[in-house]
Amino acid sequence: MSTSPEITHRSWGRIEVNDGEQRFKDAKLYPGGAREWDWGETGTSHAPGIQIADVEELLAHGSETVILSRGVHERLQVQEDTLDYLDEQGVDTHVLQTEKAVERYNQLRKDRKVGGLFHSTC
Repeated sequence: MSTSPEITHRSWGRIEVNDGEQRFKDAKLYPGGAREWDWGETGTSHAPGIQIADVEELLAHGSETVILSRGVHERLQVQEDTLDYLDEQGVDTHVLQTEKAVERYNQLRKDRKVGGLFHSTC
């Protein structure tokens, strides 16, 4: 099983993965990899929020559990269609404030195929 990278640091505007090997403002993590989560790729914004196009890559990389962070102040919304889509795919989904999302992700990554979208600010 390809493991998901560990988040080793989180602060305002910064997420570090695997002891600082990779640094992102917002991160997209999945079994075997990590990259910048560029909202411009899918036209994501705080409202209406995370959409299906944002999570498809996580599933394509084998994520069976998905963590969606809503930001430090929980300003990032999640579209109902996205949650319905993940449910239809049989994906265990957690929608959490960023610090709690990082904590849950790091716990689950040890023994599950977990992916996540992490918003490091608002």
